[in-house]
Amino acid sequence: MFQAAPKIITFEEFLDWYPDGYGRYELYDGAIVEMQPTGTHEQVSGFTASKLSIEIDRLSMDCFIPRQAFIKPSDSNKSGYIPDVIVLNQTGLELEPMWKKRSTITKGETVRLIIEVVSTNWQDDYLTKLRDYEALQIPEYWIIDYLGLGGRRYIGFPKQPTLSIYRLIDGEYEVQQFRGSDRLISIAFPQLNLTTEQIFNSANLGI
Repeated sequence: MFQAAPKIITFEEFLDWYPDGYGRYELYDGAIVEMQPTGTHEQVSGFTASKLSIEIDRLSMDCFIPRQAFIKPSDSNKSGYIPDVIVLNQTGLELEPMWKKRSTITKGETVRLIIEVVSTNWQDDYLTKLRDYEALQIPEYWIIDYLGLGGRRYIGFPKQPTLSIYRLIDGEYEVQQFRGSDRLISIAFPQLNLTTEQIFNSANLGI
């Protein structure tokens, strides 16, 4: 990851600048940052999204996974993120002022689930985005740390691949962690039959 431009800009200016169909960028405190996910990172996020898509279709759930959507933190006009996977409630889009023209989400209740796959910049997922997603009151947030890169205070020691599920309880996130053959427990997808092992192994398979 590297800073693509030194100028401090607003989120609206960032959207106006954003290149159509080329590259992937996020905005952190007014600075444009180019995201460069690895192939294995994309395998993990793609595998997870495909499993959730199957569940959405199987249960005829009133939600969907967009190809790309921005999240705008509630207390900032100088940040905006593109989650690795985001599940949106169809009905919530009616109240989203920036959705139709900007594919941007500003309200936590529109989001059913948000997922970030950890890269070397793990602080973004465990610190910055965790804070902002909680402030938006997004009900469920997964951090898929398939390489065990996060800080010891987040995944313990010795470090090991960990999937952390943060759930909003009384306005604050509470975390439950899953490793190895643990079956995920999700409020957003209560019938999901998926283990951390399956997700982590997707990094080593051709998806």
